[in-house]
Amino acid sequence: MSSTTPTGARITALDVLDVRFPTSEHLDGSDAMNPEPDYSAAYVILRTDASDGLEGHALAFTTGRGNDVQAAAIEALAPYVVGRSVDEVCGDLGAFSRSLVHDPQLRWLGPEKGAIHMATGAVVNAAWDLAAKRADKPVWRFLGEMTPEELVAQVDFRWLSDALTPEEALEILRRAEPGRKDRVARLLIRGYPAYTTTPGWLGYSDEKLTRLSRKAVADGFTQIKLKVGASLEDDVRRMRVAREAVGDGVRIAVDANQRWDVGPAIDWIRALAPYDPYWIEEPTSPDDILGHRAVREAVAPIKVATGEHIANRVVFKQLLQAGAVDIVQIDSARVGGVNENIAILLLAAKFGVPVCPHAGGVGLCEMVQHLSMFDYVAVTGTVEDRVIEYVDHLHEHFVDPVRVTDGHYLAPALPGLSAQMHPESLKEHLYPDGPVWSARA
Repeated sequence: MSSTTPTGARITALDVLDVRFPTSEHLDGSDAMNPEPDYSAAYVILRTDASDGLEGHALAFTTGRGNDVQAAAIEALAPYVVGRSVDEVCGDLGAFSRSLVHDPQLRWLGPEKGAIHMATGAVVNAAWDLAAKRADKPVWRFLGEMTPEELVAQVDFRWLSDALTPEEALEILRRAEPGRKDRVARLLIRGYPAYTTTPGWLGYSDEKLTRLSRKAVADGFTQIKLKVGASLEDDVRRMRVAREAVGDGVRIAVDANQRWDVGPAIDWIRALAPYDPYWIEEPTSPDDILGHRAVREAVAPIKVATGEHIANRVVFKQLLQAGAVDIVQIDSARVGGVNENIAILLLAAKFGVPVCPHAGGVGLCEMVQHLSMFDYVAVTGTVEDRVIEYVDHLHEHFVDPVRVTDGHYLAPALPGLSAQMHPESLKEHLYPDGPVWSARA
């Protein structure tokens, strides 16, 4: 992790902005558990006194009022970050991550779960954004050019060693090392496969579902996703409408957003089975490992996917150990940042389970694409049965927005984590006093 910043530069501020978008007006993002979400970001800026003027940007995602709690949690981390050496933080991001996660007093709020852990993830991700900008590389390439030893040093193996040891992680990474340059070249040409949830929000009419599903196929997507869980009768109809719109050759995943108990989940999924759902996402509580296994055993060959609301690597470890999931869904803003997501990617590789990230909220597509591309380049070396979620909302607010062509994410080229928003967008959507919200008040 080389640096061009002069020795002695310090982090001078950790700014937190409450940024919200009124997506509830058109029911964008609506599902069985979040009927009227306002996609929102507790937005982090790491400022330094370095002469290069670089900053670290990231965010924690919420659906509106959660920003009140999330922003406060991030602000609570400022005393642990401000004043630290930029060289030390960016030179050892594993140590930086562990210094926040292991703080004995902050741990009482977790450990490693809830708003404080998401706050840690936002700050850690901002540090990765800063470090990659200093290295003049996008994060996926910054990670993909690290040695296996450097990557293993990013991971906190505490509570993981019964499932994944540092030696096993090294072996996974060394096995993938010989083909890295070829995979980077292929990624730059073709990109990474995507699927889209844009047609499937629960509040959309059948006409809009049909129109957007057909458009998704025309745009090159081979998989779409529908939200389910509010009404069985409506879900059966919507699945029929979607299947008629896309035909038999396109996968349709369904997402219940933790709506059901185990028994109702099984019954509901079986009722949708005639329309060939590819996976059922979050069929029950994200903490219910044995419940997920029961659902998986009962509805096979329909796959079970989960992960966007899982708090930490330990729960992922247990889901994999228990054989409870077919698809692991990481989220760039849920766990403790890039470092913990590296651990989860390595766990999934160890157990041979594909990773298909969640990316439905503001900024999540921008950030998580880096993790999947790193996984392809340096961990698994494959994109088989792997897709990144894509939602066509709010990308125009980012300096380096996602680019999706022919159903594939194109590899980001700008340095950083792609999380930085335009100053005008931040100003317009500040809550509650930005122009977008003051006009509504």
